[in-house]
Amino acid sequence: MADIRTYNVVILGIGFLLIFTAFTTCGNIEQTVVKSLNGTNFTGSGYHSLGIIYGVFSFCNVLAPTIVAIIGPQFTMFLSGVLYSGYIAVFIIPSTWSFYFTSVVIGIGAAMLWTAQGHFLVENSDASTINRNTGLFWALLQCSMLFGNLYVYFDWNGKTEISDMDRKIMFTALLVISVLGTLSFLALRKVRQQEEALSEEEGQSLLSTRLKYKQRATSAVTEAKTEFKTILEIFKTKTVLLLSFCMAYSGLELSFYSGVYGTCIGATTHFGDAAKGLIGISGIVVGTGEIVGGGLFGLVLKNNRFRRTSVVFLGMVVHFVAFYLIFLNIPADSPVVFQTSSQHKPYLVPSVSIALLCSFLLGLGDSCFNTQLYSILGRAFAEQSAPAFAIFKFIQSIFAAVAFFYSGYILLTWQLLVMVIMGFTGTLCFFMVERMQNMSADSQEY
Repeated sequence: MADIRTYNVVILGIGFLLIFTAFTTCGNIEQTVVKSLNGTNFTGSGYHSLGIIYGVFSFCNVLAPTIVAIIGPQFTMFLSGVLYSGYIAVFIIPSTWSFYFTSVVIGIGAAMLWTAQGHFLVENSDASTINRNTGLFWALLQCSMLFGNLYVYFDWNGKTEISDMDRKIMFTALLVISVLGTLSFLALRKVRQQEEALSEEEGQSLLSTRLKYKQRATSAVTEAKTEFKTILEIFKTKTVLLLSFCMAYSGLELSFYSGVYGTCIGATTHFGDAAKGLIGISGIVVGTGEIVGGGLFGLVLKNNRFRRTSVVFLGMVVHFVAFYLIFLNIPADSPVVFQTSSQHKPYLVPSVSIALLCSFLLGLGDSCFNTQLYSILGRAFAEQSAPAFAIFKFIQSIFAAVAFFYSGYILLTWQLLVMVIMGFTGTLCFFMVERMQNMSADSQEY
């Protein structure tokens, strides 16, 4: 039993590693690739596409648990993987309508995929293995930022323009990787309790297949209604209202490091022939920062009572340093130019070392905020953690979508200023919630 569960968690992690190696790399280079299509009939925007994905994802999170309950987590993940692969395939022979249509579809698929992942991970864990299995899964997932971006570096380094052949080769490779990840979900095995339950269902000859699915659907809809009411109740609490500023900031900086900053580096004229290859290296360094931060703040500082405020403050400082260096090092028009290169000159002569240092700081700071938001939500809503996390993903995704939509129109300077204001406000509100939690814990002791 334990071996089957461990096997399932490893296969689950490998599946997500492969799918998100393809999708994360796609998101990192998307706007740069779209700009290379300016001479064609294609009129889409990579920023708008990512905005649509996160927007649809945020709203579909409410419906996803019902779908997973009806068709099961394994088939849901397989279906979602097919949708992810379809989105990546669009870049091989791009058209505007299919680009935006698959953006909507993958937003739905993302909601189903992550809901099914959480369900499947819990099914294959118990109280003694949940932390280990979660750590194993996230370690495999975070590696997805390394391999695809490494391929981008070796394939694009030294190229000033992305040709049709370069694009087709790149996205064909990413499509194959995504399809392999999708197929890996078929290798997942049912645990013994599920097999026993399935055999009991098969023995009930009076119940037709249609009736069984109808019962599942009815039960799932009832549970969804109950959870939705719980979400609304939690959303009105002072804790969530305050934390919503920090959640919103995590969405803004998510859009910046995952789609905007790589585009800025690729559009920096001073980096010359190395600019396009540096997009891949930047993605790798961001992933390294995420892995270092997740390991350090999720494991090493696990038993420190004061770690949350300290780590969030560190995350704010790290991000503000990165924003200031980006402001000095990267041209202000780099996220908005329609040509392949920027025209403005930054305050410093653009430095590759500073640019990559900022990539690492962005990843490190992101892990500071995300690990501590999960931690404080788990503590404040121990009995209602699923609805609380659903609210977190909803707010984060909405603001990521908003940021992607304005990123193609607002100069880099103003984007950085928005993140500084929201980051400071979010950190201050986080401190207030932590103080409220400590006061509540102290009052319960007396």
